[in-house]
Amino acid sequence: MTDLLGNDLNLQYELLGPEIALVITAALVLFADAFRRELKIGQSAIPAISILGLVVALLLSLLWIDENKDFARLVTIDNFTTFFRVLFIAVTVVVIIGSHEYIERRVSHLGEFYSLLLLSTVGAMLMAGARDLLTAYLAIEVMSFSLYILVSLAKSDTRSGEASLKYVLLGGVASAMLLYGLSFLYGVGGSTQYTEIAAALSDGTSTLELPLLLGLALIIAGLGFKASAVPFHMWTPDAYEGAPIPITAYLSATSKAATFALLLRWFAGPLLPAIDSWQWMISVLAVLTMVIGNLVALQQSNIKRLLAYSSIGQVGFMLMAIVTISDQTGSALLLHLSGYIITNLAVFMGVIAFYNRTGREEIVAFRGLAQTNPYLALVITAGLFSLAGMPLLAGFLTKFILFQSVVSGGYTWLVVTALLASTVSLYYYLQVIRQMYMYQPEGDASRWRLSPTGYLATGAMLVGVVWVGVYAAPFYTAADRAIAPLFT
Repeated sequence: MTDLLGNDLNLQYELLGPEIALVITAALVLFADAFRRELKIGQSAIPAISILGLVVALLLSLLWIDENKDFARLVTIDNFTTFFRVLFIAVTVVVIIGSHEYIERRVSHLGEFYSLLLLSTVGAMLMAGARDLLTAYLAIEVMSFSLYILVSLAKSDTRSGEASLKYVLLGGVASAMLLYGLSFLYGVGGSTQYTEIAAALSDGTSTLELPLLLGLALIIAGLGFKASAVPFHMWTPDAYEGAPIPITAYLSATSKAATFALLLRWFAGPLLPAIDSWQWMISVLAVLTMVIGNLVALQQSNIKRLLAYSSIGQVGFMLMAIVTISDQTGSALLLHLSGYIITNLAVFMGVIAFYNRTGREEIVAFRGLAQTNPYLALVITAGLFSLAGMPLLAGFLTKFILFQSVVSGGYTWLVVTALLASTVSLYYYLQVIRQMYMYQPEGDASRWRLSPTGYLATGAMLVGVVWVGVYAAPFYTAADRAIAPLFT
């Protein structure tokens, strides 16, 4: 089959097997939840069906390792796409396993919750694989609209509805800015295809310099909102605090990773010829995000808000790799992103287990946790130390490689700023650790244990944090193979 320009279109639908599997699973989940009584199945069947669909999607994703094909000139299936498919599926599996008890108790509309979670994952996967501006934009909206609703699903929590309202209003503005920026880029490049835009920009844009700058500014602002970069971050603490904790964890992992997958696709591809026009914009965003994110985190008393500002600071570190974009910094970014996601999920799985027991999320509520549940205190401590960049944990090694690659790219001053911001972050992470180890527990001081799935989720993430910190070679190899298609 050919398009209007006579180009051959590959309609090999098995290329989209993982996405199709998740869409079908989302429909099955809705159906199973709607007819639960008639089918005589319990609530536990809903997450089980979701995990089964995710496992099928994972296996289908692995079939395309080392392939380089495209579907209808809209979606590229290469090692970069496969890397993020596996990453997004793994995040969703961990979130479901570690939080199904929380969801059953505190989230209304179970079927809608799990189906939207799966559809959001589909949107994230398509963001990583898109090779056309409109495909990428539609993928962003699939993910975003799912998240708008998921943030509002906390039962009997007024903050949830408020957070969702703020998120959707600001998200709508950001989407409009992004779409307007893409229209400028289409005008300059004459196409929505990445390869054709890159070719047009490589030929020279001297007569279209102003439209290109306007388009780049709007695109960076729109993606800055999705990534929670300062000054487009104001929705983040409210959404993190008001959302159900599993969705807060999902936002901090999949939403950010999908945005950086798109940033890498765009700034290493169609926008690379215009690097002199956008490099300084990303540099400013990186500095503001590192500094403000970590300084404001010092004032937080709610663990979810603290982790929100922590994630904002981490985005600043990742933006440095976009500034110095190359195969070396791209690979380092993928490695750091993997380590960050594992670390962040370790902390959030611990917070979910703690909330299931206490129903509290203030930092002072963690007092004496080392006495009442030393294992959980250890998991949270390891995760926080890893976020701060302590040796022998994932955060240290991945940050070291990322910072080293940025220095090699000639931006030493950015790394100096990042090191100072990391030093500040250690202080507010230690505030949480101090509550767990330096104070006596409030109220009931008896020992308590996690559920089997709680141990499974936290244990897997703890092993991941240590594994990446001690032996990251497999992850680094995977990152190298994933970034290669962007620079060939």
